[in-house]
Amino acid sequence: MLASIPSPSFNSIDIGPLSLNIYGLMIALGVVAAVWLFGRRLEQRGAGTSEDASSIAIWAVIAGVIGARLYHVATDWDRFVGNYGAIPKLWEGGLGIPGGLLFGIPVGLYMAHRRGIPLGIAATCAAPAIPLAQAIGRWGNYFNQELYGRATDLPWALEIDASHLVEDPATGQMFEVGTTFHPTFLYESLWSLATVGVLLYIDRRWRPTGGSLMGLYLIAYGIGRFWVEGLRVDPADDVGPFRWNQWVALGSVVIGVVLFLVLRLRPDPPPRFDPDVEGHDGDDLDADEVAANDDVEDVLDADDPDVTRESDAEAAVSDSEPTGRDADADADDRESR
Repeated sequence: MLASIPSPSFNSIDIGPLSLNIYGLMIALGVVAAVWLFGRRLEQRGAGTSEDASSIAIWAVIAGVIGARLYHVATDWDRFVGNYGAIPKLWEGGLGIPGGLLFGIPVGLYMAHRRGIPLGIAATCAAPAIPLAQAIGRWGNYFNQELYGRATDLPWALEIDASHLVEDPATGQMFEVGTTFHPTFLYESLWSLATVGVLLYIDRRWRPTGGSLMGLYLIAYGIGRFWVEGLRVDPADDVGPFRWNQWVALGSVVIGVVLFLVLRLRPDPPPRFDPDVEGHDGDDLDADEVAANDDVEDVLDADDPDVTRESDAEAAVSDSEPTGRDADADADDRESR
């Protein structure tokens, strides 16, 4: 049993004159892992390649980061009033996952459509990849010593340095030095990893169609986020009995249920190519291209006199040779005569 989880003594890595922020590094590692899983699932379905996944991810990640930052700024506006230069400082923390999903998922699906990947297939392949990125990225909060939960003396409680302590929302006083807290970053990371495993199992066992697996992801994310958000003590706006992010999490559950019920009735299109063919680059021919190729072959055959003469000779030999039944009839004829 652990006595407590110690706080990290650093949040950046210095490589010569370059200082690498670990918060950003964990987000980057999460993106790399998600792109890998997304590309692998596209290939397994014969719908795309790892190159498709990388091209889609570039735009989806950019949109997601912008949306996540805008969401954080909008929901914590008091912190930025009169300090607008802090808005673009992503390395100091402050990315709201709901905003990232709201911007990143639609942009990613649009880019998949641009590359000829059906939206339902793209959503299904991306569904477990998104929580994989979240599971890794959440460790950035650990190195920043932020977004921790209520005070607790559980064996896995998290230590926080004095400089990162916040006010106790119950008393309005600063937490005492030495207080330990719920490691909500760890809870959400483990929940996200469990979501990846469950979605992969459901996909392998029942093969839900139409992109409905994305609905199941939104349900799982909303449930986990509602629970974790209820433990956190960082300043946030309350709306009625819940924090604002808890209401957003409930909205995610509702949207997920609706998407699942609607999309599961839509069949998936056939694969673009055979995923078992090694070395296939994912390029395929549509019906017009196939027809055009057939027309070209017909024209070439007609223009080639050798091919024409050979075909005519084969046809003449075929016509002159009697079938087995005709030969027997001729023999009977001769015997009767």
